[in-house]
Amino acid sequence: MNKKKKNTDTRNRLIELGPERLTDVLLNLADRHRDAEAIVKRLTATPQENTKRFKAKLAGIKRRRRFLGRGASFAFADELRGLLQDLRAGIHDYLMGVRLVVEFYKADDAIFRQCDDSYGNIGDIFRIDASNLFVSFAANCDDKEELIDLVLELNREDEYGVRDSLFQCASEYLPDEAMRSMVDRLWDLSGKETDEDRTLHWISGVESLARQMKDAPLYEKARLALWPELSAAACIDIARIYLETGDAQTALTWLRRIPNRDHFKVHEQDDLLLTIYKTIGDQEKMESVAWRIFRRDRTEHTLACLLDAVGEDLRDQVIEGEIQAILESDHLSYSDATFLIEINHLDEAESYLLDRWELLDGDHYSGLLPLADHMEASRRWVTASVLYRALLDSVLRRGKSKYYTHGVRYLKKLDTLDLRIHDWRNISPHHEYTQVLRKNHGRKTSFWSRYEK
Repeated sequence: MNKKKKNTDTRNRLIELGPERLTDVLLNLADRHRDAEAIVKRLTATPQENTKRFKAKLAGIKRRRRFLGRGASFAFADELRGLLQDLRAGIHDYLMGVRLVVEFYKADDAIFRQCDDSYGNIGDIFRIDASNLFVSFAANCDDKEELIDLVLELNREDEYGVRDSLFQCASEYLPDEAMRSMVDRLWDLSGKETDEDRTLHWISGVESLARQMKDAPLYEKARLALWPELSAAACIDIARIYLETGDAQTALTWLRRIPNRDHFKVHEQDDLLLTIYKTIGDQEKMESVAWRIFRRDRTEHTLACLLDAVGEDLRDQVIEGEIQAILESDHLSYSDATFLIEINHLDEAESYLLDRWELLDGDHYSGLLPLADHMEASRRWVTASVLYRALLDSVLRRGKSKYYTHGVRYLKKLDTLDLRIHDWRNISPHHEYTQVLRKNHGRKTSFWSRYEK
C-alpha cells in the first residue's frame, strides 16, 4: 500500500471515530506532550489569544540566558516554528501580521546568541518560515510603501545575514512599480553610507530585485557596483540574466569577456554558450561546444545534448567513435567506464577496466563502488573482484579501524566471488591475492579479528 492511500485510509478511520472520541484523545495527548498542548491551544484560541501568546513567547525567548548546544537546535527550531504558526493562526489584520513578523526578525540577535546553529536549523527558520509568513501577510497589504519602509528599516542591521531574505522574495509581495521604488531608495541608501559593508548590503538588495524583475541592465549595474573588477563569476551571472530576458547576443558578449585561460565554472560557461548558440542559430559553434561538453564528461545527459546539436540520426556513429576513443586511451576514467555501462556496452566496459586494473585506486570510493556493484550484478565476477580488491586495498592501506567494517565486507564479497570464478584470465587468483594481503597487513589484528568472527 502506498503512503498516500495509507494516509487516506487512516484519515477515513479517524473520521469514523467521531468528534467526541477524537477530542478526548487530543486532550489526553495535550496533558502528556508539550507540542500537542501547543497545537490544541492554537486550534482552540481566538485570534487575539494567539497573537497575545506569540508576543509573550517571543518576549520569553528574548529573556533567556541559557545556551543551547547544536544538538538542541532542532528542538529550538521547532519551538520557533510553532511560534510563527501561532502568529499565522492569530492574525486577520495583515499589516499587523507583517509588523509582528518584523519583530520576530528583530529578535535574531537574542535568538542566535543563545544557541549553536552549526546545522543551520535556526537560520532556516528566518530565511524560510519567517520569510514565507511575511509574504503571506504582505501580499494582502494595500499599503506597499509601508512594507518598503518596514523592510528597509529592518535591513539597516543584518548581522546574521537573515534579514535580506525579505529582499529575495520581494516580487511575491510587491508589484513591479513598488519594487522599482524600493530600488531607488536602495540606491539612495547606498550612496549615503560611509561603511563599505553597509553599502554592499544595499546594493545586493538592488541586485536581488533586478533579478526578480528580470531587468538585465539594472542587474548588470548592481553587479558591477558590487565588484568593479570583472571576474568570470560576474560575467557568467550577467550573461545568464541577459539570456533569461531574451537578449542572447548581449549574453554572448559578456561570456566573451572571460579570458580563455580562466576555467572558473567552466561547465556553467559551456552550458550557457550552448544555449546561446542554439538561440541565435549558430549551428557550427553549437556543435563545437556540445562536443567539448560531452568529451569533458561523457554521460547519458551530455550525449543527449550532443545529439540534440548534431542530430539524433548520428547516434550510432557518435557512440561507435567514442567507444573506440575510450578503449584506445592510456589513462583510466571511472566516468568513461560508467558511460559505457549507461549505454549498455558492458563487454567494452569490462574490457576497459580489466585492461587498466593496475591503475585502479580504491581511494576513489564514489566512482569505484557503483562500478563494482554493477559488474557483480551483471555476473562479471573477475571484473567485480578487481574493483572490490582496489577498495579493500585502500581501506587497509589507510589503516583506520573505523573503515574496517567496509573492508571486511569487501573481503567476504571476494571470498564469495572466488567460488564462481573458473578462469582468472591474467589476474592473480583469490588465494594468491589473500596470501599477499596477509603478508602486507597481517599485523592489523583488529581487521582480521572482525573478518574471522
